[in-house]
Amino acid sequence: MGFREFFGRLAESDEDRLSAETREWVSRVPGTIRIAEIEVRQRVRVAGVVRRITVWPREGDEGEYLDALISDGTGEINAEWLGRRSIPGLSLGTHLMVEGMLREERIRGIPTITNPKFEFV
Repeated sequence: MGFREFFGRLAESDEDRLSAETREWVSRVPGTIRIAEIEVRQRVRVAGVVRRITVWPREGDEGEYLDALISDGTGEINAEWLGRRSIPGLSLGTHLMVEGMLREERIRGIPTITNPKFEFV
């Protein structure tokens, strides 16, 4: 590693480094598409890292849903599971592959997959 590369790594933020590592990992997961390339109202299969987990109350009934923000270094999507407060093994930093129909979430504006098929990678 040369001086220029060494000092470039020192100047790089943790967020930039994490995004680059995530993009490299996702590029090796077969059969997935990058989040930056997806379109709403399409069935998609993406891999990424869980960046946030939230449990929300559902409007109109007494149920709740689990929401996980997933990043692949090129963008972010939400995966939401209705009627769930937790999923064993799902935590911050988990590498996850999700598959389902992508829709535009109206309240927060982040593309969302409801009740996706998922696999820990």
